[in-house]
Amino acid sequence: MRELVLPNDTNSHGNVLGGKVLHLMDLACAMVAMRHCRRPVVTAAMDNVEFLAPIPGGHSMILKAMVNYTGRSSMEIGVRVEGEDPRTGDITHTSSAYLSFVALDDLKNPVEVPELIPFSEEEKRRFQEAAKRAELRKEHRRD
Repeated sequence: MRELVLPNDTNSHGNVLGGKVLHLMDLACAMVAMRHCRRPVVTAAMDNVEFLAPIPGGHSMILKAMVNYTGRSSMEIGVRVEGEDPRTGDITHTSSAYLSFVALDDLKNPVEVPELIPFSEEEKRRFQEAAKRAELRKEHRRD
């Protein structure tokens, strides 16, 4: 997903607002989650987000999202945000996060999602790491 950073999206320093970045992260991940389960979804959690670098107005935001893990009715979607300078083509990693989504049926109750079957070594690594994070989220909710 690409988004041009317009003046209305920037703070007093001329860089994209953090809230705008979070909003677009949520949208990009929600679209990936819906495509995976072919159902409406709701955001259940967003893990720690650090803003590593600013994205100035006039630059592009590039959001890359993918399903890392599926549980019974939930999915973890990873997202990487990059800023691209349109004059040079230079791309900078600006933030990353993991978002959890729950699929809903027509009555807005949680419903099972299709299992994610990782094939490549990279997909298997992401899946295993995401499974650990999912367990930590469950433990956190019990506290």
